[in-house]
Amino acid sequence: MADFNKILEEVREFNFNELDWDRVGVWPLYGRGILFALAFIAVLVGSYFLLIKDKQLVLEQKITQESSLRQSFESKAHEAANLDALRQQMREMKKSFDAVLAQLPEEIEVPGLLEDIDSRVVDSKLDITGIDPQDLVSKEFYVELPIQIEVVGGYHEFGSFVSGIAGMSRIVTLHDFTISTASNGGNVDRLRMSIRAKTYKYKTQEQ
Repeated sequence: MADFNKILEEVREFNFNELDWDRVGVWPLYGRGILFALAFIAVLVGSYFLLIKDKQLVLEQKITQESSLRQSFESKAHEAANLDALRQQMREMKKSFDAVLAQLPEEIEVPGLLEDIDSRVVDSKLDITGIDPQDLVSKEFYVELPIQIEVVGGYHEFGSFVSGIAGMSRIVTLHDFTISTASNGGNVDRLRMSIRAKTYKYKTQEQ
């Protein structure tokens, strides 16, 4: 116990500034112990920055990559589990698409179409002021023919006309309508509707 107290007292009085760094071997035991401890700590810190730190960065990158791959795997696994359902859905979509294409004629009979539209105008008690077939527009699987139509009448007659067009045997869609007051004898009940109708034909393989 006395020796320990003596050593403790010497440590308290120890002054590194008085040590001879050229004669480390003759330092007191506790002085060499402190020096070796500091050297050991320095080696550990140096080893961390030289060896371990880069490896740790690589490890963090691998952990992030693993997380990303895991999410990708779970997504692929979900798709694989539903593959049969997706294939069935694709078959049904193709069947529906083919059915729509089958309704499209290979040629657009413009005179007959214009007669049908004019008939719907008459049935709806409208006055037609313009019907203008425009240039064909080619799409991936079909060709469309826009027709600009202008009629005069009332709201109810416009509704009847639109319903009549929708009920036609051929596929005709209506787009981009505008309604304004018709300057006709000051009758505010008379309105002018401009609307674009589109009909379609099937694009053959040669086309």
